[in-house]
Amino acid sequence: MWESENESSGGRDYGNGVLSSSKHGVKTEGFELRDQSWHVTTDIPSDLLVQVGDVSFHLHKYPLLSRSGKMNRIIYESRDPDLNKVVLDELPGGPEAFELATKFCYGIAVDLTAANISGLRCAAEYLEMTEDLEEGNLIFKTEAFLSYVVLSSWRDSILVLKSCEKLSPWAENLQIVRRCSESIAWKACANPKGIRWAYTGKPPKVSSPKWNDMKESSPGRNQQVPADWWFEDVSILRIDHFVRVVTAIKVKGMRFELIGAAIMQYAAKWLPGLIKEGTGMGDEGSNSSNSNSSGGSSWKGGLHMIVAGTKDDPPTVQAKDQRMIIESLISIIPPQKDSVSCSFLLRLLRMANMLKVAPALVTELEKRVGMQFEQATLADLLIPSYSKSETLYDVDLVQRLLEHFLVQEQMESSSPSRQSFPEKHMYEGSQRGNGATAKMRVARLVDSYLTEVSRDRNLSLTKFQVLAEALPESARTCDDGLYRAIDSYLKAHPTLSEHERKRLCRVMDCQKLSIDACLHAAQNERLPLRVVVQVLFSEQVKISNAIANSSLKEAGESHYQPVISNRKTLLEGTPQSFQEGWAAAKKDINTLKFELDNMKTKYLELQNDMDNLQRQFDKMSKQKQTSAWSSGWKKLSKLTKMTNLENQDIGPQMSTAAEQTRKTPRRWRNSIS
Repeated sequence: MWESENESSGGRDYGNGVLSSSKHGVKTEGFELRDQSWHVTTDIPSDLLVQVGDVSFHLHKYPLLSRSGKMNRIIYESRDPDLNKVVLDELPGGPEAFELATKFCYGIAVDLTAANISGLRCAAEYLEMTEDLEEGNLIFKTEAFLSYVVLSSWRDSILVLKSCEKLSPWAENLQIVRRCSESIAWKACANPKGIRWAYTGKPPKVSSPKWNDMKESSPGRNQQVPADWWFEDVSILRIDHFVRVVTAIKVKGMRFELIGAAIMQYAAKWLPGLIKEGTGMGDEGSNSSNSNSSGGSSWKGGLHMIVAGTKDDPPTVQAKDQRMIIESLISIIPPQKDSVSCSFLLRLLRMANMLKVAPALVTELEKRVGMQFEQATLADLLIPSYSKSETLYDVDLVQRLLEHFLVQEQMESSSPSRQSFPEKHMYEGSQRGNGATAKMRVARLVDSYLTEVSRDRNLSLTKFQVLAEALPESARTCDDGLYRAIDSYLKAHPTLSEHERKRLCRVMDCQKLSIDACLHAAQNERLPLRVVVQVLFSEQVKISNAIANSSLKEAGESHYQPVISNRKTLLEGTPQSFQEGWAAAKKDINTLKFELDNMKTKYLELQNDMDNLQRQFDKMSKQKQTSAWSSGWKKLSKLTKMTNLENQDIGPQMSTAAEQTRKTPRRWRNSIS
């Protein structure tokens, strides 16, 4: 049994935690336990049987009636002089507390410890052992021990608060929980210098911290105390008491990152699913959870801000406890951005969805994730879909997280700052840079997530497209990750129509693809032909722009550097690896262009052949058999038409010749007759 430290205050000496009554009416040497019954070792026979739970106490009326107002009322209000049995099933603290209270009534010395003081204080209140009946009654003495001994000790405050778990609502109504929580908060926020430290999470042989030991010669004065020294101690508390302690610590101005670290350590202890995948429980976590749900104590008091989530199936006791812990932790996470890690928030969100936590708290947690979404990892984002959705992963959840992130970025960029003019511009510039960097990180994360979830055959094209287009175009400087996701989606969905393939490829900007991605896309048979042509064209534009920019750069630097005389000197000044890569890229592009021209030529040839065959077919189908006479007339009419056309062409020529003949003198040829 652990003994409390010596403590004296206001002239009162509490005798090293030993409590005794100066007056008693029955001389006794103590109590004796026989089976499940306590008997007073005295010659006077017992005249009262008190039943507390499964334990019976054979006592005398006078010692109890002289100090307990409740026993007085029970005996005298019953108006039965022969009443010899009283049942006290609702006594807080149970048989252990009643045993100590009866020993006090008989004048037997009682050892007060941090383990039994809260139960004895509640039992004294239940039995109404006030100063009206006797000076120095049990309520006064237990209150003095709590105030002057327990609350001055760190470890005693922790142990008393832990023992209050079975005493609700008595411990709450008597302010034991509040006083212990504030004492713990004050000690956690106090300057640790000059205090000899020991923690309840350490081996029990280490003594408790002495808060009244402030001497310069203290052996622990020069020892450096870590900032998280109190984490292990407060993590043994039940969730409602932990929330009370953390709330009190917040009020006293503890740094938010330390509060967040304490919350993460508490979650790791009581929610093993945050660290280990699956429903298997670790040794420490299972012990903690079992101790939380067993021991005959039910949580009747505590938080009033908890809202129960809707549930379809009746959950187990362990699931209820974990849901309660998650809801409580969400409500006390500090509002600052980096108080807890994004990975912790996402793992907490995964368990919240699995255990069907209240929707309002889940929405609040999603907003917290959106505040620091750029810190997330792909493994944390792969949250299974616990609803009736057909997809393997919860894509809608990631879509909501991305929307919260964009809203937060918009609010930060539009919020006015109160700095002076130059500081304001410096702040806005750094803020824009940080915002752009965060969006680029999120874009890479979303592309990796799309690549992973695109293998799901149940993922619709609309969901893929909406998630891919959620970020602005400026967030992606390179679309290689998006192209990889599109290619993976096309592999997993080979039955897409040509229209759907074109619609899918619209989310990608071909001008933002690297050379390697362009080469892969040019040979990708799953892409539409139009996309392949766009890739080749954009790559040709890139090369032309690069050449033009290099020429302009050379022209601009000609004032400072000697002009390169010929192309050979230019190539000698270019790195060999760059020359080889550039030449290989140009060669591949020219080869692809040549193949494309050949395909166009073959296509035109096939089109001409098809037109000729069509004309021949039409001619053969319209041909009719006619008589020789009619065919002769047709030939004659055709010949007549041709003759008229020739005459029309020859007519002008003859008129011109006649005019020339008139102009020239007529020459007579001498004929030889």
